[in-house]
Amino acid sequence: MQPLRYSINITLDGCVDHRAGVPDEEMHRHHGRNIEQADALLLGRVTYQMMEEAWRPVAETGKRPDWMPAWMEPFAHTIHAAKKYVVSGTLERVDWNAELVRGDLREAVQRLKQQPGKGISVGGVTLPLALAELGLIDEYEFVVHPRIAGHGPTLLSGLSKHVDLKLVDRREFGSGMVAMRYVPKG
Repeated sequence: MQPLRYSINITLDGCVDHRAGVPDEEMHRHHGRNIEQADALLLGRVTYQMMEEAWRPVAETGKRPDWMPAWMEPFAHTIHAAKKYVVSGTLERVDWNAELVRGDLREAVQRLKQQPGKGISVGGVTLPLALAELGLIDEYEFVVHPRIAGHGPTLLSGLSKHVDLKLVDRREFGSGMVAMRYVPKG
């Protein structure tokens, strides 16, 4: 069975707003390697559309917008090439190497996990909350940024039960970010 791995950038005060972090080259290479080591990405509608808007044009045209440094371009190509499963009840269709996931979330994700492979990566905020509630996440990775955001959204806000975790890996970046990987205890 493939593991489902959740990875998210987070500030010291728990904010998971993608605009609150401190992007750097080392962090983007790290996230790119995570994507390369998975067979697919599992994304909710909002994360899918946000990622597609930011990265797809760069990968397809080779033209970077003014806000994007050159070191972000390899990440664009990595996420562009990845197989994507999109959980959405509102989208009629997806492309960008993507397939819609409909119906019962637990059953759909368990079917994906039962396929042979190296693993599935999940990102975002809302979908991982639902997956954590269902006990479907096999690994959690938090890339903690040395910043206090002072606002939300916050990590897994609204989770109805504790998820006890065991630290299995820790990596420090030159910027002061720390990537910590956990697995559920028990």
